[in-house]
Amino acid sequence: MTEDQNALILAEVRRLADAVERLAGPAPAINDWNAADCFVWAPARLHLQPVPRPNRVAITLIRGVDHVRDILHENTLRFAEGFAANNVLLWGARGMGKSSLVKAVHEDVRRATGVSLKLIEVHREDISSLPVLLDILKAAPHRIIIFCDDLSFDHDDTAYKSLKAALDGGVEGRPDNVLFYATSNRRHLLPRHMMENEQSTAINPSEAVEEKVSLSDRFGLWLGFHKCSQEDYLQMIDAYADHFKLDLDRAKIHHEALEWATTRGARSGRVAWQYIQDLAGRLRIVLERD
Repeated sequence: MTEDQNALILAEVRRLADAVERLAGPAPAINDWNAADCFVWAPARLHLQPVPRPNRVAITLIRGVDHVRDILHENTLRFAEGFAANNVLLWGARGMGKSSLVKAVHEDVRRATGVSLKLIEVHREDISSLPVLLDILKAAPHRIIIFCDDLSFDHDDTAYKSLKAALDGGVEGRPDNVLFYATSNRRHLLPRHMMENEQSTAINPSEAVEEKVSLSDRFGLWLGFHKCSQEDYLQMIDAYADHFKLDLDRAKIHHEALEWATTRGARSGRVAWQYIQDLAGRLRIVLERD
């Protein structure tokens, strides 16, 4: 065989090897648990991406939801200490601090107990990869909360079946060191019209609805968040103003905050925070969040 023929064969082998490597995709990343306390799941590389500075507020700044705050805190504390705890669905009015509360409680319990408690956010579109993630997490030497924000499912969306299996189903079940927290505007995670359509078109209507409602039943705790009163809204404003030392007459702040809520057509923790950002900007004050 001539030297030219050898070179051609070698080039062809390299080309085939490159093609196989492209088909195989990138190699799984090495996950470093010590890199952070919060991570974001990136299923393409089986990677837990560290979040060095999570976007969160102190638990003392979350007002108007005291009852559900205490329930979530106690559930998280029991889990961190190695006792039985429930998966939690935080549902209800938008902007009332559902996701903020999850992140704040995680940080508060982690600091109070000294336990290595990790928070992993899974994006809604990556729910179908939960079985792969759980397979990674079951061997982790940590207590882990999987968190999915703004979780809901639309018509013909079958990803909820992966979530059902991840929560309680399957032969193995959910690993003992893993808990699942989710937030949603919907109590049953599915639009009402979808459930009604299923009921009207199915051969056995009750079975069609039952399969989808059973998803929310996998959450042992349902914590409801409702629209806040004017008093609760102003308490949120006062808490932010005190925390960030916004030096302005309190009556003026209340007047502006109520006007701000009127223009937004809602009173909520999110609206309160947006007003505080506007006020701090006008006062040329930098808001340092925890």
